[in-house]
Amino acid sequence: MTYRTIEDLGDLSGKVAMLRADLNVPMNDKLEVTNTARIDRTVPTIKLLMEKGAKVAVISHFGRPEGKGDMKNSLIHVAPALEKALGHKVVFVKDCIGDEVQNAVKNMKPGEVLLLENLRFYDEEKKGDEAFAKELVKVANVYVSDAFSTAHRAHASMVAAPKNLPSAMGLLMAEEVDALTKGLNNPKRPLMAIVGGSKVSTKLDLLNNLVKKVDKLVISGGMAHTFLKAVGCEGINEENSLLQTDMVDTARRILQTAKDSNCEVILPLDLVSSKEFAAYCENKTVDLTQIPYGGHLLDVGSKTVQAIKEKMAECQTLVWNGPLGAFELKPFDKATNEVARFAADLTAQGKLISVAGGGDTVSALENAGVADKMSYISTAGGAFLEWMEGKALPGVEVMKK
Repeated sequence: MTYRTIEDLGDLSGKVAMLRADLNVPMNDKLEVTNTARIDRTVPTIKLLMEKGAKVAVISHFGRPEGKGDMKNSLIHVAPALEKALGHKVVFVKDCIGDEVQNAVKNMKPGEVLLLENLRFYDEEKKGDEAFAKELVKVANVYVSDAFSTAHRAHASMVAAPKNLPSAMGLLMAEEVDALTKGLNNPKRPLMAIVGGSKVSTKLDLLNNLVKKVDKLVISGGMAHTFLKAVGCEGINEENSLLQTDMVDTARRILQTAKDSNCEVILPLDLVSSKEFAAYCENKTVDLTQIPYGGHLLDVGSKTVQAIKEKMAECQTLVWNGPLGAFELKPFDKATNEVARFAADLTAQGKLISVAGGGDTVSALENAGVADKMSYISTAGGAFLEWMEGKALPGVEVMKK
């Protein structure tokens, strides 16, 4: 499937390009941006539109204002960071529709940039309201979407707006879709997926989709405890693990589907048991037959890490969502770090295409020092997960040729 790109929009000289970005960045108590990753990743698209002579009007959501304007959730706080990253003046407009926006656009010159106010100051945005979408794009000649992280939402700016104008994907969204397509939809095989997380119930759709698509599936994190129980591990219980007893039968069905689909499932071979759920507390690595009744199972052990590495070395593509253990507590980041660094080494050698995404996953890879050494890191949370679940994303579907 092919999608419309900026090149499909033709000559943009003097035209107003409305760019749907994701500027929903973290802030501190002083309302200062603390992480500019999402801003930095959309800057190339803005620069390309500027180079093509377009007048760029940037729109985005920010925070959760629930349809009400308030200074805490105003994009005016993001404007300085966007201006700095862009290296060019950005004019902020205190609304995203109406007379003030129309007047600001009329005064623009080619190559100039406006940042309009938070889309979610209007309830109509989240409702996907078509009238709001038409009002939004009234000032524009073309529409460009660079907000893959919101592509799983049928919001007005994501789906209704691009239907009113010639529209295309920005560089970031196109890059994201290309990476995920190569990672899961049209991968070089064998294909491995690593799935971690605390509960099976939150990743049901994902697991049910992956066992039918991947060649090898690593199940780790707290959710692995339920799968271990499903295969007869007696030492797993609700006091020492994140076992979901009501999901054991579901886990068995997933394992049977994997078997029927010729998907090899890799479960933990050993676990790290800690006396407390805290950093640097007393711990030991135990085999599955020696799991103590008390304590907390916070990571996988060296046997499991070695098995994952051996299986990964046989693969050409890796898709990763979720850490192997409680990586936020040292030393229970050890397994995640070691596997991440191994994946990064294979990627550097050109032996592996590695695609990872999801908030915890990105944080874990950053903790391991390899976030910039994977083939592609998705900053999207829900959209990345729904893509891996095999669901169509409204904000992507609308961009099909």
